[in-house]
Amino acid sequence: MSLNLDDKKAVVAEVSAQVANAQTIVVAQYAGIEVGNLTVLRAKARDAGVYLRVLKNTLARRAVADTPFAGLAEQMTGPLIYSISADPVSAAKVLSDFAKTNDKLVLKAGSYAGKVLDKAGVQALASIPSREELLSTLLGVMQAPVSSFAGAMAALAKKREEEAAAA
Repeated sequence: MSLNLDDKKAVVAEVSAQVANAQTIVVAQYAGIEVGNLTVLRAKARDAGVYLRVLKNTLARRAVADTPFAGLAEQMTGPLIYSISADPVSAAKVLSDFAKTNDKLVLKAGSYAGKVLDKAGVQALASIPSREELLSTLLGVMQAPVSSFAGAMAALAKKREEEAAAA
C-alpha cells in the first residue's frame, strides 16, 4: 500500500524518535518468513523492549540521516526488518536468537556506537550478556563470601550443639 506524503513524514518522525534514543540498530532480510513466525518475532521484540518494524528503505535512510547510524544507510537494500533498541544488546540478541531457529531470517548488518557491524559483528554483539545478566552475576559474586561464611558459622554451631548433647 502506498503512503501519501503526510504518512511518510509521520513514519520518518516516528522512526527518528526511536533512533534518537537508540544505542543499536540491526537490520535483517526477512523474505519468505511466514506471518505466524513474524508475529512470534514481534512478540519477543516487544518483551525485550525492542522497536521492530518493516520499513521502506528510503524512509529508514531519512530517519538515520545526520545520526551516528548514518553509515548503516549503505546496507539498506532489499526487503529488511529494522530492530532498534536503547539497550546495546537487545536488538542484536532478538534477531540473532530468532535467526538460529528460522533460516529465512538473515542478519545483514547493524550499527553500534557509530560503527557499522557486519553479520559476524552483530552475532558477537548478541553473545554479550545483557545488563541484567551482568548485574545478577555481580550480585552472586558479591554474596558468595557472605553466604559461605554464614554456612560455616551454622555448621560450627551445629557441631557445638552435638558435642554439648553428647557430653
